[in-house]
Amino acid sequence: MDLRISGKKALITGADSGIGWSTARVLLAEGVTVVITDLDQRRLDDAAARLGADEGMLFAFAGDVTDTASLASLHSRVAEAVGPIDILVQSAGVTGAQGLFHEIDDAGWVDTLTVDLLGPVRLVKEFLPDLREGGWGRLVFLASEDAVQPYDDELPYCAAKAGVLSLAKGLSRSYAREGLLVNAVSPAFIHTPMTDAMMSKRADQTGTSFDEAIESFLDEERPFMELHRRGEPDEVADVVAFLCSDRASFVNGSNYRVDSGSVATI
Repeated sequence: MDLRISGKKALITGADSGIGWSTARVLLAEGVTVVITDLDQRRLDDAAARLGADEGMLFAFAGDVTDTASLASLHSRVAEAVGPIDILVQSAGVTGAQGLFHEIDDAGWVDTLTVDLLGPVRLVKEFLPDLREGGWGRLVFLASEDAVQPYDDELPYCAAKAGVLSLAKGLSRSYAREGLLVNAVSPAFIHTPMTDAMMSKRADQTGTSFDEAIESFLDEERPFMELHRRGEPDEVADVVAFLCSDRASFVNGSNYRVDSGSVATI
């Protein structure tokens, strides 16, 4: 399907791997000029090489969504390379502090909320003028099933992602009449480096293989994922790309679940 966004310019955070990287691949195929960003320039350069885009269509600049000075520097580099962006995809995030509530200290809460909630806030504050400039813009947040179905062993992450959904809804009310549409996508248990690390840790703790850890996690922790497998980043990226497109011209303030049925409610 032609998403009718050829010639648009996008910035994608958390894009050296996983959902962010796959979203960059889809948008590049649609003729979008893409800037990918993440913390480590070397990993970004490798990610850009794997995307194999035509010259002038892809740029890779390191940046930290938690640091306002870093974001300002990133903005300057993006502006010099492509000018004002039309599309912003906020995919950067961490699992953060894990354990039962009484086991997580204040620093664990602060660190997780700084990356997963204040990071998106600071990113949008920096790039919002771009998105409001041309009368057409798209802002997509990567949230999580955890935002509406919290798990007791990762409450800081759950709380942060619930905040992201509220942020997205609020922004969607503020700027839609200017042409900026804001939405969120909530994946569940996607095949990314983040869940690889989770399953490696689970395998070590349970004395099982990596594949057995995935199976037991699905059986015990995610029983409503009816397809009984991890999702693939491309399966999320396709939904993100749709929300970035002109095909989603009447979609605003929505949360699209890409979760195999994991959220056990309507």
